[in-house]
Amino acid sequence: MNSSNGYHHQQQQQQQQQQYGEKRFGASHKDRVRRGTRGGRSRDLRDGHGHSGGTVGVRVSEQQQRPPTDFDMAYFHSYAHVGIHEEMIKDRVRTETYRAAIMQHQSSIAGKVVVDVGCGTGILSIFCAQAGAKRVYAVDASDIAVQANEVVKANNLSDTIIVLHGRVEDVEIDEEVDVIISEWMGYMLLYESMLGSVITARDRWLKQGGLILPSNATLYMAPITHSDRYSESIDFWRNVYGIDMSAMLPLAKQCAFEEPCVETITGENVLTWPHMVKHVDCYTITINELESVTTRYQFKSMMRAPLHGFAFWFDVEFSGPCVSPTINHTPSSLVDNNPIDGSQRKKRANPNEALVLSTAPEDPPTHWQQTLIYFYDPIEVEQDQLIEGSATLSQSKENARFMNIHLEYASGGRSFVKESVMR
Repeated sequence: MNSSNGYHHQQQQQQQQQQYGEKRFGASHKDRVRRGTRGGRSRDLRDGHGHSGGTVGVRVSEQQQRPPTDFDMAYFHSYAHVGIHEEMIKDRVRTETYRAAIMQHQSSIAGKVVVDVGCGTGILSIFCAQAGAKRVYAVDASDIAVQANEVVKANNLSDTIIVLHGRVEDVEIDEEVDVIISEWMGYMLLYESMLGSVITARDRWLKQGGLILPSNATLYMAPITHSDRYSESIDFWRNVYGIDMSAMLPLAKQCAFEEPCVETITGENVLTWPHMVKHVDCYTITINELESVTTRYQFKSMMRAPLHGFAFWFDVEFSGPCVSPTINHTPSSLVDNNPIDGSQRKKRANPNEALVLSTAPEDPPTHWQQTLIYFYDPIEVEQDQLIEGSATLSQSKENARFMNIHLEYASGGRSFVKESVMR
């Protein structure tokens, strides 16, 4: 999921264009889709819906839902730009893994009802239609939904795909769905808080035993060394055409490393085995869990090298639906360096055959790259030296789509704190 922080756009124009609501496209099955009459729920709302049974109707929250904020509207407006969607579609690792996952789960999609959360240009909706879906609700709050509808019509799929221009929190679908598909992952997995909309769709519409693609995700972190990057941004100022410009160093460090950096590194930059920060089970995760994630870590450096910071990356897995018929929204607990967390996870069908989309440094690069938190000054570490501390990722009070990052780290008898905001 790429991002654009285009908050300079005229918000009044956005409000006129979006009308905070839903525009319906597609001629078939109109009687089952209508404009929502309740206020919409923002993606940063903290309360989840209950997951009830039944085979028809829409599950809705009894609480009054919150209208979108100006930050929400700017976020949606940024996704109307074709360049973002071009970058994502051209990411072959991303797009081909999704298509392969859809075909792998074709037996769960053919003849079934699907909702595509944040459909963008509609490519995943079309993949689902090609896999034999009976009906696909393609939902997007951005004006890209207008183009998505034209794409659907151009491919003669209007009888299968219904494009809904509005937020998942606002639109109405008067039937339960068998499948939810979404490419919701942001940088550092949780940036942009779009997972909340997937949770909302799940709790409103997904049948018990339904399929969610991807089914789970895991965020990792590891200490890294990156002397070339530090040299080109910082050491450069020590000698500029024979002139001592080291007075620029404090400002250079602040400008280069104050905020998280989205870059591509390799396995050679990673000093240790990774630590699991958070495991997300899309069948059970709650919106409250997204507010803040804290983990404690302990690494042992595999080599002698300068420690320049930490890298974060994620994997997502496309597993089958829950074997258990009951959905249990139990908050996850964290277990250090364990491939899964301490919560009870239901068994998935054929777990060994699940497709995995990885953004790890040793895997083929994606548009997500890796997210790096650089220190202002490197720490020299010896082989087998311990690096320990904690990391807290929390939604910003200013804008829930932003992420506050609080890092505490200690090594060689020295302790440090690094705070930054991913905007």
